[in-house]
Amino acid sequence: MTDPSPSSPSGTRPVAYKGAPLAADRGPGLGCFRFQVAVLAILVVLTPLSVAWHWPVAVSAGLLVAVIVLLLVAGQTIIFLLRLVAADRRAGRRRPVASPTRTVGELEDDDAGGGGTGVAEAPAERPSDKSSVRE
Repeated sequence: MTDPSPSSPSGTRPVAYKGAPLAADRGPGLGCFRFQVAVLAILVVLTPLSVAWHWPVAVSAGLLVAVIVLLLVAGQTIIFLLRLVAADRRAGRRRPVASPTRTVGELEDDDAGGGGTGVAEAPAERPSDKSSVRE
């Protein structure tokens, strides 16, 4: 029996969310999560202070309920974002943004795909021996 869902190059199935492959453009983003954490931090500090400052009991109780609800929402958001990162990593190898050279994984893929000799080729540019220490 074959699996109708497409598989990634690494041979693993894509991460499913609500019955479909997880898409990065759907759902909450990192900005939404940061906003939730900022509001949560304010409420966590303000809730005990409201009791110490003798605010009405209804206000303190409302702040406590808001903290609990926001903990639930922020927890669900972080779970979604972690699944999104897992789906991104399963989709294949990613190239580091600031790397001028090929990664080890790219060298292994070229070697496995090309039927090479098992020795990785040297990069086109080699740093000179007279250069300063790399940072």
